[in-house]
Amino acid sequence: MAIRYELIKTCKQSGARLGRLHTPHGVIETPIFMPVGTQATVKAMTPEELKDMNAQIILSNTYHLYLRPGHKLIEKAGGLHKFMNWDRPILTDSGGFQVFSLGPLRKIREEGVEFRSHLDGSKHFISPEIAVEIQNSLGSDIMMAFDECAPYPADYDYVKNSLERTTRWAKRCKDAHKNTDQQALFGIIQGGMYKDLRKQSAEEIIGLDFPGYSVGGLSVGEPKDIMYDVLEYTTPLMPKDKPRYLMGVGSPDDLIEGVIRGIDMFDCVLPSRIGRNGTAMTSRGKVVIKNASHTESFEPLDTECGCYTCKNYSKAYLRHLFKANEILGLRLLTNHNLHFLLNLMEEVRQAIREDRLLDYRKDFFEKYGYNL
Repeated sequence: MAIRYELIKTCKQSGARLGRLHTPHGVIETPIFMPVGTQATVKAMTPEELKDMNAQIILSNTYHLYLRPGHKLIEKAGGLHKFMNWDRPILTDSGGFQVFSLGPLRKIREEGVEFRSHLDGSKHFISPEIAVEIQNSLGSDIMMAFDECAPYPADYDYVKNSLERTTRWAKRCKDAHKNTDQQALFGIIQGGMYKDLRKQSAEEIIGLDFPGYSVGGLSVGEPKDIMYDVLEYTTPLMPKDKPRYLMGVGSPDDLIEGVIRGIDMFDCVLPSRIGRNGTAMTSRGKVVIKNASHTESFEPLDTECGCYTCKNYSKAYLRHLFKANEILGLRLLTNHNLHFLLNLMEEVRQAIREDRLLDYRKDFFEKYGYNL
């Protein structure tokens, strides 16, 4: 198998998992947050900067790379790792979420999904087999099965039909995947907010025996208490000896709550997206750097942060950069936000080692301004 999950410790206080994920491009300490490099780049960051903040694995997007520059070109370049000069692990999603988010621009059939490109309106078709072919060409360490991400809210019958199609597509993905010794294919558990459907999906997908599993269809607009409740129900249904991945989640509270509920891997565009728009995550909560209150603030964004930005620049200077529309501003805030979440996950791993994750959550939430 291309990957192997090693469970190191279970936190006595919370039940959270500490592990190692062995991949062809290195060992990943879990639980882990994965920065998103949609277009074969984490926006505004170089690979060297990502390594300096200890990004162990990044995520790239199958849908976008299929449309531009094309998976065959990337294959000719020697694969995604070589193309983007990243020698650590890469996970590629299947493109399913992006395709389904196109709404009226796509049509779902049993064979796959027909859609129009958001770039130029051209017609395309992706089936489970094509999604696997694209990811095989990209050469990612971890690939995702092609699934349907049901919207929220959605009625019971729609979600049931959707998850059953996802199961059929997962089997087709597994049958189409040939490079099993170098690339691991993960199955995706769906079922919306209905616990009995989550159980059905988990049984069907786990029955196909993938090397790892993800929980899809959460953080799609539902209230957080519902998301946590569904997650708390779903993760115990998943194998203990394989990695568990919660897709599309990246706020500090969701990361901590997800780890407590047994999740090992997370990804989200949130830290880079809000950074480019002038918002920083700090140990004391969010800072909107464009606010006038920072005009003469010569302190760093976060006095407890050791990132490049906080070591070298003040809030006053960062505000100036954003007001002047200077590229450096969005680079520095993106750097800070990614460092903040990666450091948060290192602290979470240490708290698991020391059997004090619930205490860590309480202290973090009090400083950040969350209510338990």
